[in-house]
Amino acid sequence: MYIENKSYGHHGPAWIGFAAFSKSGQTVYFNGKALKKLKNPGINANHFDIETGEAYWISGVKKNGKDRHQSGSGKIMIDKNSVDEYLKLVDFNSFDEKKFIIIEFTETDKSRFNQIENKETEFRDKNRYATFWDNNRRKLILDN
Repeated sequence: MYIENKSYGHHGPAWIGFAAFSKSGQTVYFNGKALKKLKNPGINANHFDIETGEAYWISGVKKNGKDRHQSGSGKIMIDKNSVDEYLKLVDFNSFDEKKFIIIEFTETDKSRFNQIENKETEFRDKNRYATFWDNNRRKLILDN
């Protein structure tokens, strides 16, 4: 999967690696994060982080190796466990070290996110900087 944090525009952190899906396919788990599919995805984002509300773009890996948006920049972090599969898919012999950083993804604790999603929603509008919209367009308050 190709995953990019769109909270920073086209220059946000980006990752390539294996991801796990929920039974419904609505949530993607990777590198300690849970990203829920937006009901009305836009052109900039199609998922959001359950914990932080940050916007993410998730897609398959492109065979031509050009996963970043054409006006985006920055290195893509690739999981060391997916390097061989990625090189086979894009038919490259090696990485361009100017474009990639090899990292190791951390295990994702799915039960932690289950607790977050099943927590009672608080409907208040006191500080717009401490809130974000959930999938049902309800304003949620982040725990500080």
